[in-house]
Amino acid sequence: MDYSYESEHTKFIRELLDKNPTLEKKREEARNIWWEKKLNKEEQQRFKESSVPMKPYVYFGGE
Repeated sequence: MDYSYESEHTKFIRELLDKNPTLEKKREEARNIWWEKKLNKEEQQRFKESSVPMKPYVYFGGE
């Protein structure tokens, strides 16, 4: 079986990365803005303590 097939999409991405060597670094920096955050344990605790428990059956109006 021939495993040397490469899709058009794979070729495009590989060529794009070859032409733009800084693209991977820019992608990583952009990802770090949203995802790679340091967690503040004290702030998380405050959020947890300040949350108000949801009442049961919030979609029904009557008591």
